[in-house]
Amino acid sequence: TIGDIALSNLVNNLKSVTSRKLRQEFSDHLNSFYWKDVLWNGSYFVASCGGITISTRRQYIENQNKPNSDKP
Repeated sequence: TIGDIALSNLVNNLKSVTSRKLRQEFSDHLNSFYWKDVLWNGSYFVASCGGITISTRRQYIENQNKPNSDKP
């Protein structure tokens, strides 16, 4: 399960898989301007959003970049 995986390993696995998939699907486009052996760099950012419910978090994510109707 995800709870049994170290966060750094999870992030590295996600980067590896997405890099491989992006290179497979968009190789012609990427090769025209991207010449490095790696797609992602080694850094990442993780933040905690504890203290709120999953539904509140989901609502926040779904409403990003949407105008707030109660503001003038």
